Amino acid sequence: MIVLACDPGKQGAVAWVHSSGALIAVADMPVVEVNGKRRIGSAELARIMAVREAQMIVIEGVWAIPRREQDGKEVGMGSASSFSFGYSAGIIEGIAAAMTLPMQIIPAAVWKRRAGVSRDKGAARMMAQRLWPASATLFTRVRDDGRAEAALLARFVALGNGSAAAVAPAVRRSQSTQESSSPLIG
Repeated sequence: MIVLACDPGKQGAVAWVHSSGALIAVADMPVVEVNGKRRIGSAELARIMAVREAQMIVIEGVWAIPRREQDGKEVGMGSASSFSFGYSAGIIEGIAAAMTLPMQIIPAAVWKRRAGVSRDKGAARMMAQRLWPASATLFTRVRDDGRAEAALLARFVALGNGSAAAVAPAVRRSQSTQESSSPLIG
């Protein structure tokens, strides 16, 4: 079985991992400029996701964090950043749904805790380099954290740790649970 995992966001990535744990490929999230704003390139992402055959798609479940003050500092996302992030996540989920493959959304905190992945993005890159030494150069740059997290998430699910029972309350969808009639009118 091959699992395709997506780390959403403009700095994110997609990765394919075999059920043996072998890394097949990673790709950075394609970004285009629309009216002076950077957004995920949906057509290019759909093409990238369809290039390699996968039997399951898993998306890291992340939520925008409202801006608030904590210890005298502002933390979280502003409204524009929150919208942009949600827009990106929606594009990924829409493409995944259109591929009609089984899909899971697993909260970042859940899979990282169960897979032993630190919240530190540098540590995630180092873990990916240790697991896949032949592909270590894919995870060397600071901005390669999206690649590392997508690959580690795919590995977590591919090795059987991402079953619905193992990651509850993850959201799980499959073609068999969706309506079988086509919404297209001929």
